[in-house]
Amino acid sequence: MQKINLFIFFVLLIISTSCETKKIEKKEKIKIGFKKKVTKKKNKKILSEEPKIILNDKNVIDFFYEFNKQNNYNKVKISTSFGVIIIRLFDETPYHKSNFIYLSELGYFNNTFFHRVVPNFIIQGGNSDNRETSKKRKLIGKYLLPVDAKNNIRHDRGIVSMPSSDINNPYKLASPYEFFIVQKKGGAYHLDGNYTPFGKVIKGMDVVDLINSQAIDSRESPINNIKMITEVIK
Repeated sequence: MQKINLFIFFVLLIISTSCETKKIEKKEKIKIGFKKKVTKKKNKKILSEEPKIILNDKNVIDFFYEFNKQNNYNKVKISTSFGVIIIRLFDETPYHKSNFIYLSELGYFNNTFFHRVVPNFIIQGGNSDNRETSKKRKLIGKYLLPVDAKNNIRHDRGIVSMPSSDINNPYKLASPYEFFIVQKKGGAYHLDGNYTPFGKVIKGMDVVDLINSQAIDSRESPINNIKMITEVIK
């Protein structure tokens, strides 16, 4: 009788141990599965190149002064679904020229929009409602550029100029992440002295005219997004 009881005890012990092992294995599987679920994906690259430094109002002039000495490029191609625009940048505005080349090389303008269209006046680009654009700006830095109105370059048709920032900006310092192209026939000379012309369209004014003719909403935003890709011509 004692042998039978002892046998039953060992059988129950083995069954109990087996159940506990399965519970532990099940818990471990759940634990491993949870880790896989919360594993974060690597951040995708949103700029073509890594910024050399984070720019701010204190270091931006020195940075673009040195950048201009090391870069002799002065043409940028803007590709859109409407065609290609080629811009020649002015040596007379070295900081604004360098800024545009630098942002183009980093890939900042890629997949931003011509986000503002004023019929028979301008098209304005460099912004978007995509969160990726604000992430790009954060990586590059927060800064403004001084207005260069001493170069005597006027806002003729086809001139590329830099708008001023709307926030805390009594001196109308230039907003470096955006630009506008004068589309108005006869020019927009009332802008002279307040904004910095830093380039001119040398090919693709027909594309500028086509973009300027697109339907817009009450905020002067094109109803259909007009994306761009920029490339420095070397």
